[in-house]
Order: sequence, then C-alpha cells, then structure tokens
Amino acid sequence: MNNFRNDDIKIYTEIEKGKQWLSRYTGCLPIFTCTLGFTATALLEGISTAGKTPESRRYTALADAELLVNGVTLNPVFPLPSLAVGVSPTFISRSVIEWFNLPIYVFNSGLLQQPSVTTIDLQGKPANCVSTGKALPLSTVKHLYQKGLYWGKLLGEKAQAQRHTSHPSYIILSECVVGGTTTALAVLTALGISAQGKINSSHPICNHQQKWDVVQKGLKNANFSTNPDPFEIISAIGDPMQIVVASIALSASQQTGVMLAGGTQMLAVFALIQALKTRYYQDANLDNIIVGTTRWVAEDSTGDTVGLSKIISNVSLCATKLNFSNSCYPSLQAFEQGFVKEGVGAGGCAIASHLLGINKQELLGMIETIVSSGLMTTNS
Repeated sequence: MNNFRNDDIKIYTEIEKGKQWLSRYTGCLPIFTCTLGFTATALLEGISTAGKTPESRRYTALADAELLVNGVTLNPVFPLPSLAVGVSPTFISRSVIEWFNLPIYVFNSGLLQQPSVTTIDLQGKPANCVSTGKALPLSTVKHLYQKGLYWGKLLGEKAQAQRHTSHPSYIILSECVVGGTTTALAVLTALGISAQGKINSSHPICNHQQKWDVVQKGLKNANFSTNPDPFEIISAIGDPMQIVVASIALSASQQTGVMLAGGTQMLAVFALIQALKTRYYQDANLDNIIVGTTRWVAEDSTGDTVGLSKIISNVSLCATKLNFSNSCYPSLQAFEQGFVKEGVGAGGCAIASHLLGINKQELLGMIETIVSSGLMTTNS
C-alpha cells in the first residue's frame, strides 16, 4: 500500500499518510464540490489580485462558478473579472471536470447575489470584514455547520455507493472566497497557530503586513476569551465557506476519503476541523482527509506552506507538479512568476487527473485547449 509512486504528485508532510491516501484513490473518479462565499475583506484595496478592483472582486466567485459549471460560453452572465496578470485558476479545474465528466456540487454559503448557475443554497450570509471582529452572526455559523454535516453524510453515502465497483469514489472540497487567505490567517491565529508570515496570497510577493494588520484589528475587536469556541472564532473573524467545508469534511470522513483542495485556506479549514472534532464531532476520521494544492503554493518562497502544515500537525500536504513554463500562453506562464497560484480546486483537480493517469504535460494540453477557446470567445 505504501509503495505509492506518481511522478506528477509530491507529498510534503505526513508522507506515509499521504501515500496511503493517494494509493487508495488511484484510478478513482472523485465527486467535485466547490463552496462559494464572500467576505467584505475582499473589498480592501490591494488585499487580493483576484480582480483588479474592489468592485470587480464582488463578482469573482459568481464568474468562477459559471465557468466551472458551464465551461467557456459566448455570452457569460458574469464574465471573469480581468486580472492584472494571469488567468483564473478555474480553467485548470474546468479542464479536468470536462475531460472526466466529474459530478459537480456547487454550494452557496453566503454571497452578495445569486449565481447564474444552479447552486445548493445553504442560506448563509456574506461575512463582514475581518477587521470588524463581527464577521457573521453566531446563529448563521451554527446553521451552516448543521447544513455541512448533512451534505457531508449525503456525499459520503454517494461515494460509498461506488465501493461495489473496483474504484470507490472520494470527495474534493474546493472553495472560492476572495480575501480568504486573510480570514484563514485570522482563524489560524485565533486557534493558537503561529501563522504570521507563513500564508500565501494571489500576489507574487505575499502582502503579509497588510493581512496581519487587518487580522490584529479583528482579533482586538473580537475580544476573545482565553480558549474561544470554534463557532465563536468563525463568527468573529471567519468566512462562511470555512465552517461549511469543515463540517462537510467531518461527516464525510467517516465514510470515505476527502481532499481539501486549496492552500492556506484549506490548511485553516483542517485546523478548524481538528478543533471541531475535539469539541463536537469525535467520530470524524482525520486519516481520511488530506490537503491537495499546486506546487506554486507549496513552494511559494514568500510564504511557508510546508512549515505551516507542520505546525498544524497531522496534515498530509500534497501538490501537483503541474508546470506552465512551456505554455504558449503568457497568462499561464504568469503562474510560474508567482501570480494567482491556486483557487477553485485547481490543485486538487490536477492531482485527481494524475491519479486517473493524466501526466502534467497532458494536463497542460487540456488546460491550454480551454484557455484557447476562452480567448477565441473573448475576441469574437
């Protein structure tokens, strides 16, 4: 079981756990989910590059969801916001979803307006800025937790149903929350994890000081007790996606494998899962949960993803070795300069494709095909 070998995937932490998980799900078609959410933190000037302006970042999740579900279309309801450099990581995820015809579940955990594609509305709310210390009503956080547990059980059962075949299914949990690395830093800090200077961002050089200033203000305004409850933490300084993905993972992990698809944001979710398991959901099986991302995140020299994973402990961090150096598109080459890096399950989908026999060169070709059709549509 532990002789896992895939030259397109690297395991950075908890290597044996990672090998076992990846071996178990080699050749398996996953169930893909993306949880959309919004935090007003995204509207701070310069906090994120997922949209050139604060105004455009109001629509990033809506546009990414539309591309994720529909693929490239001639007249999208929500066109992708133009980026200063690079292209949406959703092109990576969509190429894998399209190639393998993966089942998709898109959850609305709290957005400013309804997406143009069919989503599962969890009746959440968009979060206030982290700096307020009053991100979400506590009742909303608890409601989203219960909804997540329900969907985790349901998706776990769907994955279980495939165990009669030779290729059981697993669940990819991805997210789209602009400004989410700042809420991740806040949650990690409140959970007692020293994450300052270790997180990532969509910037080529992470804006650590700006994020830390926002988080410090939020922590001060939250005025936590000595050992705050995880629900209180999300209510004060989190975002709606975090509690949804954590609770889906908690209940699904009892039945099947879960890949938290993302970087810093999913490491924060894993830390939240640990806290929730300790206090509220002892039956979760953390050995069934790994974090899957891109090497642009895992090896980002302006953060310390691997170091952060080790501090959180017991988390297996894996990454696709996908490389855009030889791409004919400058918007993809920009990933190699540190722009964009990850999002909407890009790394997780890439890893899933490698487990299904697609190497990084073949995956690059699949992605370029989608990007090419996107450019043709934009220019027509």
